[in-house]
Amino acid sequence: MCRSIKTLRPPAMPEEATEDDMRAAALQYVRKVSGFRAPAAHNQEVFDRAVAEITAATMKLLDGLEVRGAPRA
Repeated sequence: MCRSIKTLRPPAMPEEATEDDMRAAALQYVRKVSGFRAPAAHNQEVFDRAVAEITAATMKLLDGLEVRGAPRA
């Protein structure tokens, strides 16, 4: 696991995660999996698309999670 990625659901995060939080986590994930901190120009599009898709999947995941004992928004 990438140590830079933090848990984005309550109660680990006191306030609701923002889209910027989710994008930062997605970026760290793509960097870790690809092995590139910054992709070459010929890989930029696929790198950016992966970050966007993972950000969207993260939003969907967090919206669907039921954390027992935590108030629902």
